[in-house]
Amino acid sequence: MIWVGAIIVLLTFVAIVKRYETRLVLFLGGLAMAAAAGKPLAAMDAFAKAMVNEGLVTTICTVMGFSYVMSVTNCDKHLVHLLAGGLKRVKPILVPGAVVVTWVLNIALPSTAGCAAAVGAVLIPTLIRSGVHPAMAAACVMSGTFGSTMSPGLSHNPFVAKLAQVDVMTVIANHAPAVLVVLAIAAPMLAMVAYWRKEGPDAERAAAFQGDGQDFKVNPLKAIIPALPLLLLVLGSKQLGVIPTVTVPQAMIIGAMLGFLATFQSPQEISKGFFKGMGDSYGDIMGIIIAAAVFTQGMQIIGLTGAMIEKMKASQDIAIYAATFGPYFLAILSGSGDAAALAFNGAVTPHAAQFGWAISDMGSLATISGALGRTMSPVAGGLIVCATIAKVNPFEIAKRTAPGMVLGVIAVLLVFSVR
Repeated sequence: MIWVGAIIVLLTFVAIVKRYETRLVLFLGGLAMAAAAGKPLAAMDAFAKAMVNEGLVTTICTVMGFSYVMSVTNCDKHLVHLLAGGLKRVKPILVPGAVVVTWVLNIALPSTAGCAAAVGAVLIPTLIRSGVHPAMAAACVMSGTFGSTMSPGLSHNPFVAKLAQVDVMTVIANHAPAVLVVLAIAAPMLAMVAYWRKEGPDAERAAAFQGDGQDFKVNPLKAIIPALPLLLLVLGSKQLGVIPTVTVPQAMIIGAMLGFLATFQSPQEISKGFFKGMGDSYGDIMGIIIAAAVFTQGMQIIGLTGAMIEKMKASQDIAIYAATFGPYFLAILSGSGDAAALAFNGAVTPHAAQFGWAISDMGSLATISGALGRTMSPVAGGLIVCATIAKVNPFEIAKRTAPGMVLGVIAVLLVFSVR
């Protein structure tokens, strides 16, 4: 039966790479394995249990509700324009600076495609008008979209936190050094690629776009609203404890209320935006988590998970390489790091102690690796958004982001290995 399970898993990931609907593929793969083991109803039970996962539902839905409110009130645009305006004044570090700015904004706007659209719409034209090659401008934005690994709203972080039985800010604080190492590599690496390809700020390219911009008056009060929930979470975290502990849903609801007070926009529109964000996130993000739960349950029932764990017990190296390069390569091929990372974290990470690893370390390793693979995938949604804005071929962007992401995933592996 294990071989049957292995074949189903292989077919499932082939279907994901071919860009069939991820939720459907994961669900059918899990159901097929459960049925092959004679327990099809167990897959349905896993589906129902994952639907009411309190820690994940409340965190993910309120974060995305807040994100929608920031879009409705245009607070996200004010923040992007504020940072982009400052970036234009430091041309020598324009390329790596754009990566860092996107990375920071991706923490507040954890959706990769959403961040690419919101930030790219402002930052890519700004970079192009400063003389940066269009493909390099798009690569600057895409290279920063792994910043979501530092966000409590990224589905993987509360997922790992629940497995490790800690709060989400503890998980983020635990893997923050590794993510910062990647940032310290990716931003300068892209600057080196720009220098080597002669695609950095150039007077001739800049002259061709003079007068092509639009003035946008930044409201500083509106600009700081998207960052306030994150500030509350950091100040109330166990690591700092400056203020009483604030949960993620509390921080996001407070942020949405402050968005209303700062803009005095119609409360009906804000309410609609918040609940639309919650609903969309349940279908899009929780939907993948639910389908992945069915998939991992199928792997467990058919005996594949147990067999994998026994193999990994023989060598810690197998476990760490699987956690690193499994999600990484599948994300490159499929454009999404979610399916592989969630499947791995659901099936293998709970048993991390048997390999001599902490659950939070192994879970974060899979999460970060998947995010880095997605960042250099020419079929990733966020990269395609950037390519559309810059009017370039997606493969041209992937070629430029790849060097930093390859070095980044090696660095992440080394950081977690030496702990």
